Amino acid sequence: MRHSRTSRRAVLAATIGLGFAAALGAVPTASAAPAPAPAGNSASYAAYERSQENQDANRAFFEAVQRSVAEQRAANPGVLAVTVTYNTRNAPSFRSQIASSTQIWNSSVSNVKLQEVSSGGNFSYYEGNDSRGSYASTDGHGRGYIFLDYRQNQQYNSTRVTAHETGHVLGLPDHYSGPCSELMSGGGPGTSCQNPYPNSTERSRVNQLWANGLVASGLGTKG
Repeated sequence: MRHSRTSRRAVLAATIGLGFAAALGAVPTASAAPAPAPAGNSASYAAYERSQENQDANRAFFEAVQRSVAEQRAANPGVLAVTVTYNTRNAPSFRSQIASSTQIWNSSVSNVKLQEVSSGGNFSYYEGNDSRGSYASTDGHGRGYIFLDYRQNQQYNSTRVTAHETGHVLGLPDHYSGPCSELMSGGGPGTSCQNPYPNSTERSRVNQLWANGLVASGLGTKG
C-alpha cells in the first residue's frame, strides 16, 4: 500500500488512498484529477499525512458516505446501529478480499455495519490499473467509491489494502507514521506488513463516530 492521492477541497471529487500504486476507466468520473502521490518513504508519508489536502480529502469522503445514509437514519430515528451498504459489481476480482474486509470491520465495531447489495448502495468498489494506486474518493454526487489497484494489491497484503480503504468509509484518516498494528498506517510500514485488522483505538474511534446512529462530528445534520 503506498498511499493516497487527493484533489482540492474546492472541487467536488476528493481522493484518499492507502499509499499503493495503478487506470481509472470504469471508475466514476471525478471533477479533477488527484494530486500526485508522494514518494514511498516515511518522510513523504508523514508530510502528506499532515497536509491540508489530505485532511480535506478525508473529511470530504466521510461526509459523502455519511450523507448517503442520512435517509436511513431519518426513517429510523431510534436506530442504534447504522448499516452502510456497498456493491462489488465493478470489482469482481476482489470479492474475496472485500468479504474479508467486511467481516473484519463488522466483527470489530458495533455502531455501524457494512452490508453488500447487488446494485446501488452507499458506496461502490472498483478495480483496475491506476498510477495513483488504491484510493477512496467521492464521485461529486454525494456518494463514494473505493478503487483497488491491481499492481498495488500484488505488492501489499490485499486484505489490508481493502480494509484500510474501507476504514475511510467509516471515518478514519490516514496515519502513515503509525506501526503495522495500526490499520490506517497503510503503506507506511512497508510491504512486509500483513496486518488487516484495526487496533483498539481505531475500533473505538469508529464506534464513537457512529454512536447511536449519529456521527459525532455533526456531519449528519448537514443538507
